[in-house]
Amino acid sequence: MDLTPHQLSQYNGTDPSKPIYVAVKGRVYDVTTGKSFYGPGGAYAMFAGKDASRALAKMSKNDDDISPSLDGLSEKEIGVLNDWENKFQAKYPVVGRVLN
Repeated sequence: MDLTPHQLSQYNGTDPSKPIYVAVKGRVYDVTTGKSFYGPGGAYAMFAGKDASRALAKMSKNDDDISPSLDGLSEKEIGVLNDWENKFQAKYPVVGRVLN
């Protein structure tokens, strides 16, 4: 399934009838089983319905960092992002990708 960033934003956990999606490096993961983390009030709720690649790489919950952009990241930050990507792949099903 291909989603635009706007379509992805509709899977942010605010509609209980829809799954919760988070994208990492353009891949969309169904994180609904982790709704205590990604759902409303969860520690990572700000990532729901978005591509959180930059924020994950920088270990940031700052709104300005919640972006698919990898521009200017250090090698260490890219490594951190790759670790996150591996965790997502191990734990959550891939349901699609984000179109630019």
